[in-house]
Amino acid sequence: MYVPDETDDALRDLVRTRKDIGTALRKVKQQINAFVLRQGLSYPGKTKWSKAHFNWLTALKMPHPAQQIALTEYLDAMENHEGRVKRLETAIVASCQSWRLLPVVEALQALRGVSLISAVTLVAELGDLTRFDKPGQLMAYLGLVPSEHSSGGTVKRGPITKTGNTHARKTLIESAQAYRLPARKSTAIRKRQEGLPEAVHDIAWNAQLRLCHRYRRLIARGKNHNVVVTAIARELAGFIWAVARAVPIAV
Repeated sequence: MYVPDETDDALRDLVRTRKDIGTALRKVKQQINAFVLRQGLSYPGKTKWSKAHFNWLTALKMPHPAQQIALTEYLDAMENHEGRVKRLETAIVASCQSWRLLPVVEALQALRGVSLISAVTLVAELGDLTRFDKPGQLMAYLGLVPSEHSSGGTVKRGPITKTGNTHARKTLIESAQAYRLPARKSTAIRKRQEGLPEAVHDIAWNAQLRLCHRYRRLIARGKNHNVVVTAIARELAGFIWAVARAVPIAV
């Protein structure tokens, strides 16, 4: 049985706080989008929330002074949330440097779609992944396995159970989105893999080969995008389990 220690609890609180502020940031961005569209305005550029987009927003002249105040407050709230997210991410990086589970955090980043924040979130929420004897146990713990309804000799499979840790499950589903593109080792991934055991490299590459192919195959069969991403997230949990077992950690 896994019992989190003080550092485990502290990091879990920190990543959850960062998640909450990130959610607030996304919400205020949606509010800004809706507000600007109500004024009949549309950003002419390609990439929203870039420096150019922010400059465009700050240069807008609203038809009424009250609307100008409203836009200014929205933009100030966005900047405030962005600053808090950055401070929290800096605190997360600093706080996990002496963490006994740091080797697992570093190894998980070898996987496509698993950034530093995603890796810390998964490990902080799930703890020592070696406590799961089989990958299927981790999948079930995350609520990513199909539910079953039995009646007599008939067994019907339904949606995923969604039991277990919600924060870890959502993070894993976000990470699974990265496998919609063809398998490749980007410069960022190669950099994250530096110094990691060869076994971890192999697991990460095998994950790409399998999951990228599986994503395309399921989409080609007409499966719903959300169903496909959930299936990829379930299998990704298995590769995460394998990576964690390939990295020794201090007891």
